[in-house]
Amino acid sequence: MTACTICPDRLLRPLLPLAFWLVVWQLAALAVGQSFILPGPAAVLGTLIQLAGVPSFWQTALLSLVRVLAGLLAGTLLGALTAALTCASRWADVLLSPAVRVIRAVPVVSFILFVLLWTRRGLVPVVVSALMVLPVVWGNVSRGIRETDPKLLEQAGALRFSRLKTVRLVYLPSVRPYFLSAVVTSLGLAWKSGVAAEVLCRPAWAVGTQIVQARDYLETPSLFAWTLVVLLLSLALEKLLSALLNRINRRWSP
Repeated sequence: MTACTICPDRLLRPLLPLAFWLVVWQLAALAVGQSFILPGPAAVLGTLIQLAGVPSFWQTALLSLVRVLAGLLAGTLLGALTAALTCASRWADVLLSPAVRVIRAVPVVSFILFVLLWTRRGLVPVVVSALMVLPVVWGNVSRGIRETDPKLLEQAGALRFSRLKTVRLVYLPSVRPYFLSAVVTSLGLAWKSGVAAEVLCRPAWAVGTQIVQARDYLETPSLFAWTLVVLLLSLALEKLLSALLNRINRRWSP
């Protein structure tokens, strides 16, 4: 009886908002009356199905996904390393913290244009995604390190733990939830900045390149379809990453 009452709720909870906004979208498209300006959901879905039937579609989506993941990984590693340095050394904090804050404050468009001058087009989305992820990871990991329980540190000192053992048994458990939260939060930021970089620098085989070409040729259904590709890839990757990180967290938890 309990399972029967729970199942409909689990089905309706995600489907109702989706159905509601699809209806709103369809009504807005009917009110506009021109698919050139606002295509309806059916037109966009049909365009997406047509695109999915072309082999180059999958290559384009895969390469954009690889660029975003590479940027996310690089930004996460650099952010965690920078946080460890700035928390461990006062001079590192004096030298590096202002640079990270500058990265956080500078608009992503400026970074895209700067990086485009210094490297080839295919690497611009990777570098820009990494730069956008770095401050988020740095801020969270730094907070986790600074909020480590001082009583645990005193106990580790009393037991004469080595530096490595203190990091492994005291600091890492404290930092872990902050780090995992930063990675999940950074994923959406990496997608947005990575696709924005592709739109501006137009590398070969990129979703952002397809988006700007659809705009240039006034193919509005294709523009919506490629945007939907970005949304679906982002949501799918976020679900997979969250599941993976939760599994890692459970395994590491005492």
